[in-house]
Amino acid sequence: MKIVTCEQARQIDRKAAEKGLTTAVLIENAGRAVASEIEKALGAVSGKNVLVLAGKGNNGSDGLVAARYLLDRGARPTVYLSGHRESPDDVAYSALGQRGIPVANIEEDSRHAKLDDLLNAADIVIDAFVGTGMKGALDGSMKSALEKVSGARAKRPSMVLVGLDVPSGLDADGGVIDSSALFCDMTVTLAYPKIGLFQFPGASRVGKLVVADIGIPQELAAGINIELMTDAWASSVLPRRPLNANKGSFGRVLVVAGSINFIGAAYFACMGAYRVGAGLVALATPTSLQGPLAARLTEATYVPLPQSATGVVAEDAFATLKREVMASNVMLMGPGLGKSKAALEFMKSTLLNLQPASSPNLVLDADALDAVKEIPDWSKKLPRQMVVTPHPGELSRMIAVSVADIQKDRIGLARKLAREWDNTLVLKGAHTVVAAPDGRVMLSPFANPGLASGGTGDVLSGAISGLLAQGAGFFDSAALGVYLHGTAGELVRQELGDTGMIAEDLLPALPVGIKRLRERGVSWAEPVAAKSIVLRAYKAGQ
Repeated sequence: MKIVTCEQARQIDRKAAEKGLTTAVLIENAGRAVASEIEKALGAVSGKNVLVLAGKGNNGSDGLVAARYLLDRGARPTVYLSGHRESPDDVAYSALGQRGIPVANIEEDSRHAKLDDLLNAADIVIDAFVGTGMKGALDGSMKSALEKVSGARAKRPSMVLVGLDVPSGLDADGGVIDSSALFCDMTVTLAYPKIGLFQFPGASRVGKLVVADIGIPQELAAGINIELMTDAWASSVLPRRPLNANKGSFGRVLVVAGSINFIGAAYFACMGAYRVGAGLVALATPTSLQGPLAARLTEATYVPLPQSATGVVAEDAFATLKREVMASNVMLMGPGLGKSKAALEFMKSTLLNLQPASSPNLVLDADALDAVKEIPDWSKKLPRQMVVTPHPGELSRMIAVSVADIQKDRIGLARKLAREWDNTLVLKGAHTVVAAPDGRVMLSPFANPGLASGGTGDVLSGAISGLLAQGAGFFDSAALGVYLHGTAGELVRQELGDTGMIAEDLLPALPVGIKRLRERGVSWAEPVAAKSIVLRAYKAGQ
């Protein structure tokens, strides 16, 4: 699914008009779709009091049409306008009077007394004041009206807030928000999701995001290369599992990970690879860690590495590792190796000794990212094409840019660095960004605070490595790994909530998510089979 900027959305609208889809047609389609999506999400709206906050532009017109369709479904809509709309050409407004839908106007309600009365009765509030055309702060009257809505919601949490296209006050390109923007329960965005809906702080106001089809042909967005990961896409790139396969069919992953203080990182990386279907996983880890890890991680084979101190890899350990490197399809390096001088030198030595013709595909995570930044022009000296998986703090150290500046334009920066480094970049965080050297970008739909705990990133890098070993390309492996990891997080959140979720919880949920994608008939809203499988895994202590 394409993700668009405001200008791209306008260009698509113009192309649609050239095909006969006029603005009036799109507004009618939008209002109908919004009413339908609200009923799908909330159930029957018959008898519900619906307050539509409508601006003067097309976003407001969408809201007026939605009011009419909600009336047809038995709701009791009222419209609260941000200003007068009395043009004889304003079909959406004229229809309100014809259908007997009550209308109030902010210009005649300076103290918001009428708005207070409407809010006291409202079950649902649709915010259609302003849409993607909004730049800068909201004007005073709309701002104070939205603050009234937020106050009413605080007193009556059962009131449902719905954003139309984008919540008013959210910059649809940059995610910047006006302080009065509503914390919506859901946002029904039209035709294509807007890029600002996935950028913070604006993303925190969106709630559940629903993309409504308003009849725009998909080919009109063909040239756009930012996409949202979806079930349909993920199903299409899942590695195949032939019936006559053997363990070698699904690739061999070499995980170079672990130190005395970060034993779990090695475990989670290996299990992440196994749980997405890798056939063989070998763990190269300091000698003294093999015993404790083997007691828990029985499926892996081991490459005990020389140590510079107990549980810390030696600087010259590459000689021990070399044969295993050549036998592997993928090498994941970094999780939990530590930042000791010896560990950093070992990682640099290993990477610089790889031969392009015979080296495995690379995934670099965690401490390996600190090692490569010490290699001048590292992206030109290491084998071409790999996956690098920094979180904002790690990327900050790699490029000497503050985390705050990175977060301001995650998509733009990820795309720029992927091109410069000629590598696939995974910029982790809420709505993780995956960027390819050719300019393609995919965005995760998931923002789950439950994943903000130690070890979840190691599961992710392991999952990416496991998919890469099965023959998926660099970009597809990275994006699919992110999507499966996020899906696992959502399955766990449905069972446990997002407080107390740990990396271990994700492991049994990964294959459940894959099974769900392969079947594609199971409803996302009601993953009954997934729930029972995950619970059995928890009870088994897996």
